[in-house]
Amino acid sequence: MREDFFTYQAQTTPHPLALEISHAKGSYIYDTKGNAHLDFVAGVSACSLGHCHPRVTNAIKDQVEKYMHVMVYGEYIQKPAVEYAKLLASHLPFPLETTYLVNSGTEAIEGALKLARRVTGRSQIISAHHAYHGNTMGSLSVMGYEPRKSVFRPLIPDVSFITFNKEEDLLKITNKTAAVILETIQGAAGFLQPVNGYLTKVRERCNETGTMLILDEIQPGFGRTGKLFAFEHYDCIPDILVIGKGMAGGLPVGAFVASKEMMATLQDKPKLGHITTFGGNPVIAAACLATLREIAETELISDTLQKEAIFRKLLKHKHIKAINGKGLMLAVMLENEEITNHVVLTCAKKGLILFWLLFEPKALRISPPLTISKEEIEKGCNLILNVLDDYI
Repeated sequence: MREDFFTYQAQTTPHPLALEISHAKGSYIYDTKGNAHLDFVAGVSACSLGHCHPRVTNAIKDQVEKYMHVMVYGEYIQKPAVEYAKLLASHLPFPLETTYLVNSGTEAIEGALKLARRVTGRSQIISAHHAYHGNTMGSLSVMGYEPRKSVFRPLIPDVSFITFNKEEDLLKITNKTAAVILETIQGAAGFLQPVNGYLTKVRERCNETGTMLILDEIQPGFGRTGKLFAFEHYDCIPDILVIGKGMAGGLPVGAFVASKEMMATLQDKPKLGHITTFGGNPVIAAACLATLREIAETELISDTLQKEAIFRKLLKHKHIKAINGKGLMLAVMLENEEITNHVVLTCAKKGLILFWLLFEPKALRISPPLTISKEEIEKGCNLILNVLDDYI
């Protein structure tokens, strides 16, 4: 299977980790040789409830036996999608009441950008330097990292950039700006949080100029930061909320959420202003519903901050310079890229899954399932410390 993987499946890097998977359960992934690997990455924040959580898998099985895909998005009334959208709305502040379900985070970004232009009648989009919002052409256009986008130019026009947390840049938001799109916590840049009321000030400037504020919660959403959504920490309600990754327990999904009035602009003039074949797929919607219920009905969200405290208490070492992020969205900042590579690759051989961040080579990603136990955290942290002790 390894040879077929490299022969027939398109690759994203010259040297993928190529762990050959047998099965996964809880906080562990098992390879075909029977080795258990403690997962500190959760499929890059996607597996909120760990692997094969029974509430999610049972919901999937139950729905598969009833019906799967029956019609393109928006034409038929399908119970899982309707119930999910209603439950999600009950956990969001007004006016975030209407959800458009799509297939991935990057597609949700595309829909959000289209919606902002449609509502405002403006074209300019402002994003942030070192922002990551996905890899389709619109999402790539608002990526704030030129080395990853230059070879794909030309991209969509009329996109400008500001520096995250730099208040002086907010004057670049004008009455010509359709939308400001920001990650609530910058992910690829190193899990950087807004400071000094930054998001509140962005919100105020958008209000002054009639600009839509899009917050990308694809990664920090669904309890990962100790709130259901990270914007709840920062006194800032977006006009358009973009979600994905952790919302379906590991299945491919995304969505953008806005007011009913705004979302109605995609219905007509032209009709089918945004359309997707598989968005709102009933099997995936059932997984979304089960995931949200489990997160909302248990202590997982409040436990996240307690688990963060354990990581911060244990991960102290001369090679660790800082720990960025919030909750179970943590970036351990090491001295240099060489040490980060050493830790990721050595821990992989010792049964601990870690990963990198896209734009910050010194960062060590830690984004485990919300269900990870205290004992599993201690086990993984001790292994990291031992690997750092052995580094020469």
